[in-house]
Amino acid sequence: MQTRKDILTEEIIAHVVRHGLSDLSLRPLAEAIGTSARLLIYHYKSKEALLGEVLDNMQTRLRQSFATLLQTPATKNERPLRLFWDWAVDKKNFPYLKLLYELQMLAARSPATYGQYLQRNAVHWTDLIAQALPEAERTTAMTTLVGAVFDGLFLDLISTGDKQRGRQAIDHFIALVDDARIVRANRTGAPAANVAPRRKK
Repeated sequence: MQTRKDILTEEIIAHVVRHGLSDLSLRPLAEAIGTSARLLIYHYKSKEALLGEVLDNMQTRLRQSFATLLQTPATKNERPLRLFWDWAVDKKNFPYLKLLYELQMLAARSPATYGQYLQRNAVHWTDLIAQALPEAERTTAMTTLVGAVFDGLFLDLISTGDKQRGRQAIDHFIALVDDARIVRANRTGAPAANVAPRRKK
């Protein structure tokens, strides 16, 4: 059974998904969701604590959603990174991820205010990326590279709304990684695992 605080958290999440985080303050927020700033303080103690709980809640939702994706049997030739991209741009997940990218921009401008949330977000995000990579490639360098590519493409999507271009770019990046994997395998004599057959264009 949901508590009053659970219901408030749901309403706050819905509000920040629609309106963003940059102008968030307790009194207008309380008015928008039909409650009082005093009640928000009672439940969350402070604006900072409220923001922390809201962001943690969104992170939990994303992790649960991604765990469900990982448990879904993959069809032949589906690549984990492409599945990760398709999951991220799905209408159920995109609004939450877009909000977390807004948090990155806010943290860059006001690290004292938002830096702590950004650090937690970065750790969770790195974990998700690592889960989408073959086990042998879950290195810090590879996870950082994939994260940087994904960040750039996701920000491009936020700016342009062009999902198809992002999907094509992800496929191209996967092909580049596959080519590098084959070259590396040829040098070492090891099997080039996790390389899918190229699709005919």
